[in-house]
Amino acid sequence: MTATYSRPAPPPRISRNAAIAGGVVLFHVAVLWAIQSGLVQRVVEIVVPAEMISEIITPAAPQIPPAPPPPPAPKPPPSAPAPRPRAPTPAPAPRPVAVADPTPAPSAPVGVTAPQPPAPPIAAPAVPDAPPPAPPAPPAPPKIDLPSSDADYLQNPKPAYPPISKRLGEQGKVIIRVLIGADGLPQRAEVRTSSGFERLDKAATDTVMKWRYTPGKRNGVPETMWFAVPINFVLE
Repeated sequence: MTATYSRPAPPPRISRNAAIAGGVVLFHVAVLWAIQSGLVQRVVEIVVPAEMISEIITPAAPQIPPAPPPPPAPKPPPSAPAPRPRAPTPAPAPRPVAVADPTPAPSAPVGVTAPQPPAPPIAAPAVPDAPPPAPPAPPAPPKIDLPSSDADYLQNPKPAYPPISKRLGEQGKVIIRVLIGADGLPQRAEVRTSSGFERLDKAATDTVMKWRYTPGKRNGVPETMWFAVPINFVLE
């Protein structure tokens, strides 16, 4: 016969939750036992609540320093002593007065004494008056040399007589006003006095605009100036 052996079954495992629940139950059981045995009452009797003592401390009032005393008032200056009254000065004794004798002495001169005239005032020495300063001399006027067209080296031709004016017998004197530059060349011309004939005036204007001139000068310096040029148209 064969014997059969069986292993014993392992003890059952206690779960974690069951262990926690068992611990809580044991704690409550221990508390109940302690209450019943009077252990808690003894602990309560031993623990005596401490008595709290409080005291309100009032802060001390701040000390205010006393105000400084006012400065002493200045003493008034000592007054000057009042002048003592002077003792009255005794009046001088009257002197004897001489009585004039109206009868003149036989040797005394008789006459009237006239007062001396005052001395004449002393005149201050006369100081000769200084002559007034001479006025400044006026500046000399500038020396002006007018332009000219009569110089031989200019070789200005004579004005041409218009043929129609010759046939019609037109003649007369024309004065042309010419603006001459510093280089001696005419810049502009205008009729100042007409001859009475337009052809003669135009011939004179064309002629002076073709001429050359000696420029005008101010204190020796050439300058642009106006110059009047007379031209006569006369039939022979």
